[in-house]
Amino acid sequence: ASKNKVMKSYIGTGYYDTQVPPVILRNVLENPGWYTAYTPYQAEISQGRLEMLLNFQTLVVDLTGLPMAVASLLDESSAAAEAMQMCFALKGKKGKKNHFFVSQDVHPQTIGLIQTRAKAIGIEVVVGDHSHADFSGGEYCGA
Repeated sequence: ASKNKVMKSYIGTGYYDTQVPPVILRNVLENPGWYTAYTPYQAEISQGRLEMLLNFQTLVVDLTGLPMAVASLLDESSAAAEAMQMCFALKGKKGKKNHFFVSQDVHPQTIGLIQTRAKAIGIEVVVGDHSHADFSGGEYCGA
């Protein structure tokens, strides 16, 4: 016990109460038909969730006209890191546009995970004030 260190906990940081309309709760989130028609095993539940995410992504693409949309069941930090990796993958030539901007107002656990993932794939993360960020130099793959 004497080797334990008291650290700052970020559990719960960035999570807020959410109001979900009852019709969505009842017909989507609480409806087992979305994930299986019989006894739910983990594999069928996961497959159903993947199908729901694909349907949602397709809906977003259709509504916005964007060439790509990403939906996930990941937490905020993981989703932000995945978005950074997507921006980096879409940028094209290697060695160009390897900076990614993150606002200093983003939750600390999200900044930490983005920096960890970025280091592994060669992205330089720039954390700063988003109201004064300058993207005119063309070195950023995303923000």
